[in-house]
Amino acid sequence: MSIAPDARPRVLGPVVDDMTRCVHYRGPTDIIAIRFACCGEYYPCHRCHEETAEHPAQQWAPDQHGTKAILCGACGHELTIAEYFTVTACPQCAGLFNERCALHRELYFQVDPS
Repeated sequence: MSIAPDARPRVLGPVVDDMTRCVHYRGPTDIIAIRFACCGEYYPCHRCHEETAEHPAQQWAPDQHGTKAILCGACGHELTIAEYFTVTACPQCAGLFNERCALHRELYFQVDPS
């Protein structure tokens, strides 16, 4: 079940389509946006935030990983950070997520060193 585009949270930055792809990341699996801890706004990527927000980014702390901060661009489903860490596709619509995003996870999330 998809959420109507006008009912979804807004996504800021240079978004190029209605699946939250941006000018920096627009491959077939680049379909998530991330709510930034500093401002509570969704952006497609760290570069979009850096270029358009008027403040530095802050990462989500480990004790905040229960927060809904991931938006599936395919269907509009919001995932918690902890849930996002355990999946490679949207649990609502099965849209595949870019697994390479894990390579720069520290830009968005503080990772518990334990």
